[in-house]
Amino acid sequence: MASVESHSKPLMAHSPEKASQRRALLTHCAGVAAAWCGVAPSPAAASTGHEAQAGLAARMRSGGIVIAFRHALAPGTFDPPGFVLESCPTQRNLNDEGRAQAERIGQWFRSQGLVPAQVRSSPWCRCLDTARIAFGAQAVTPWPALGSPVGTAEQAYPEHQAQLRKAVALRRTLGGFEVWVTHLFVLQDLVGQGLGPGEALLLRGDPRAPDSRSALQVLGHWRPPSA
Repeated sequence: MASVESHSKPLMAHSPEKASQRRALLTHCAGVAAAWCGVAPSPAAASTGHEAQAGLAARMRSGGIVIAFRHALAPGTFDPPGFVLESCPTQRNLNDEGRAQAERIGQWFRSQGLVPAQVRSSPWCRCLDTARIAFGAQAVTPWPALGSPVGTAEQAYPEHQAQLRKAVALRRTLGGFEVWVTHLFVLQDLVGQGLGPGEALLLRGDPRAPDSRSALQVLGHWRPPSA
């Protein structure tokens, strides 16, 4: 069963200085991040009742939201030195468990009859593979705004975050729901909340304030079905 923690609260604003500090710390936190970034959620954390699963599906059917995934399990911390974005063998990639996790994500959506209006992914291979395995290769559009801050030009990253906030707000106007697949640090900077591999946050923006951090809401926390 998939798990969801439903809540609705405004997000705390993040200053440019805080975002800059986070980026500066990226290269120094490998030891701490390894325990978080490369471990799949426990079966106990992933299990829940039918009521919670039905509640998540209902939120998505109501539309106007983005469900933003962290990519499935890819053991390790960051990409190897000198990685090339266009070359998957040079990057940190999904292992067999991560690929199976991505398959379970897709199976859950199909079992609920949920079809996203759009699927967008970071151009990093572990994100593209997660999205393509879950939703089909033809459905996935790479989007640089979802890319990792490690490997993205520093001056471009704040603009990417602004693009994400505006896209969440626009989805509320368009209706339906869309799927994003991205990285831990991108979601932490966007909403101030972390999550495990293959997990997702349900996001809703405010078209009246499309570039406002405080107007962006987290409506729920989805966890993948256990094996």
